[in-house]
Amino acid sequence: MNQIINMFMRIVLRKVMNKGVNKGIDMLAGDKADQPMTKEERQQKRRNRQQIRQARQATKMVRRMGKMNKF
Repeated sequence: MNQIINMFMRIVLRKVMNKGVNKGIDMLAGDKADQPMTKEERQQKRRNRQQIRQARQATKMVRRMGKMNKF
C-alpha cells in the first residue's frame, strides 16, 4: 500500500513541479500580446520564445539525467 501511495505522490509532485517551472519561465518572458509592438519588440519576443523553448528542453534533459542516475 505504501508503494502505491508513493507512486501517486511522485506523479502528482512531478506534474506540480512541471507546471511551476513552465509558469516561472512564462513570467520571465513577459508577454505583451494585447499591445501594439515595435519591430524591435517583435524581434525580442521571438528571441524570448526561442530561449523559452531552449530552457524547457534543458529542464527535460536534466530530468532525464536525474532518472538515469537513480539506477
